[in-house]
Amino acid sequence: MRLSAKRRAVIERIARHVPPAEGDDCVRVAVDGVDGSGKTMFADELAAAVKAIGRPVVRVSLDDFLNTRTVRYRQGRASPRGFWEDSYNYERFERDVLVPFAPGGSRRYRSVAYELKTDSVLHPERRSAEPATVLVVDGLFLHRDELAPVWDLSVFLDVPFSVTARRMALRDGSDPDPEHPTMHRYVEGQRIYFRACSPQQRAAILIDNRDIDAPRVVRHARSS
Repeated sequence: MRLSAKRRAVIERIARHVPPAEGDDCVRVAVDGVDGSGKTMFADELAAAVKAIGRPVVRVSLDDFLNTRTVRYRQGRASPRGFWEDSYNYERFERDVLVPFAPGGSRRYRSVAYELKTDSVLHPERRSAEPATVLVVDGLFLHRDELAPVWDLSVFLDVPFSVTARRMALRDGSDPDPEHPTMHRYVEGQRIYFRACSPQQRAAILIDNRDIDAPRVVRHARSS
């Protein structure tokens, strides 16, 4: 998709604010937001913009670190708390991604631990990242208590559920009403996250992403 001028300007602004690496240490960047807020697209574009200014980049999605279905639905297939607590394998994510990219880390990482289609746990060969790589991660719940301190820069895409539900309906065929019973697990699970972690406040950069072509920086930790 061709970027609008306004979107390109926002993406490039954030790319320039990714902190510099200290020696060979890597820089870890998070793109958070609710389902349908545009995290994957935004993270892809941010990674491309960082790469365009000459920095090495690795892209990882938290969705490639889901738990198996047995774990994800152990509190019930309709449980919002189950969605919040059991969706992701944070142990694997920490071991395979966060630790290798931490200061002094090995930079030997795995970018995937799970395949949704087959409900299979994966153990691919580790890859080696370049020194001073910028790691860009997109995913839900990236400002939860144990993850928020990890990021050198974090973004939250702020989009109301009324908008994201319509986007998801087009993408996935789900109901466009966020209050529909079939959406209860996901919307209420994310509201639990909001109450527990206030990700809009924890993020260094808050972006209104209701208009894909014209995202608006609402708050920026380094500049207004």
